[in-house]
Amino acid sequence: MQAGTFHEILAPLWVRVILCAALWCLMSVASGSISGWFALSRRFKRRSDPQGFRKTVEFYDTYLSLRLRWWFYYNLWIRLTAASDAFYVSMQFPILIAHPPLRIPWDEIRCSRTKNFAQTWIVLTLGNEEQIPMRISERWARELGILDRLPTP
Repeated sequence: MQAGTFHEILAPLWVRVILCAALWCLMSVASGSISGWFALSRRFKRRSDPQGFRKTVEFYDTYLSLRLRWWFYYNLWIRLTAASDAFYVSMQFPILIAHPPLRIPWDEIRCSRTKNFAQTWIVLTLGNEEQIPMRISERWARELGILDRLPTP
């Protein structure tokens, strides 16, 4: 068997890289659409930095389940910031593609509790029109100061 030329060996590599990048972008767009991120970004695309007092958690540090629409997990590369003016949600690279940073005013968020097995979860319903549920652990909601800011039943 004769070895191929450099061009014959490299061409399939470039094709693979391009196909992987295209697939990644397609998956990112699909996840943004299915999870409700796109619906939220229409009204709540972040246009300013957090103002006043703020607390931030970044989920790439620790395994934590964060769900949008109950079934779509964002376990890594997400940053939540509870600031005086609004609730900020953003993705880290490489998930950032097709997921613009969000700024959701506090009056556009409703809060409730739910239990799953032995753990209590806080459900933030984002957007009065969109009503996209985001589920985070009670521990992280407390650390962010969300439970102090929003009434929970």
